[in-house]
Amino acid sequence: MKTYIKIALFIVTFIALSAILAALYMYNLKHTDMAKARPDYVVTASLLQKAFEDDETTASAKYINKILEVTGTIVSVKPADNNIISISLKTASDLSSVICTFTAISDPAKFRTGDEIILRGECSGFLMDVLLNNCAVIDNKK
Repeated sequence: MKTYIKIALFIVTFIALSAILAALYMYNLKHTDMAKARPDYVVTASLLQKAFEDDETTASAKYINKILEVTGTIVSVKPADNNIISISLKTASDLSSVICTFTAISDPAKFRTGDEIILRGECSGFLMDVLLNNCAVIDNKK
C-alpha cells in the first residue's frame, strides 16, 4: 500500500476514535449539583429580568452559562412531563418573569404561590422570560 494512503487511513482512524471518545465523555458528563455549587452572581428576580430587558447583549454576556442565586416570589408552579417542574418568579414586569426548571423535586406541593424563595440554577438565556435550568432550592421562606 502506498505511503499517502496509509497516512490518510491513520488520520481518518484517529479522527473517528477522537469523535467517539468525545461523544462518550459528553454522554457520561454529570450535571453540576446546584445545591453545592458556588454562585457566580446573587440577584433578585426583578433585577435579573430588568438587566435583560434594559440591555440584552450585556446581560447575556454577563449571566448566560453562569450559576445564579435568585431570590423572588413564586407566581406559579407548573408540572411537566418526566417529573420536570418549572417555577415562575415575579418580576417588576407584568409580561416577563424568571422561569426556573427543576429535574427532580421530591414534593412539588410544598411550593405555593406567594412564597418567598431562593433558587440556584444556570442561566440559559432570555426569551420574554429569563430561563434558569438545573435549579435547586436553597431556601423556601413561607
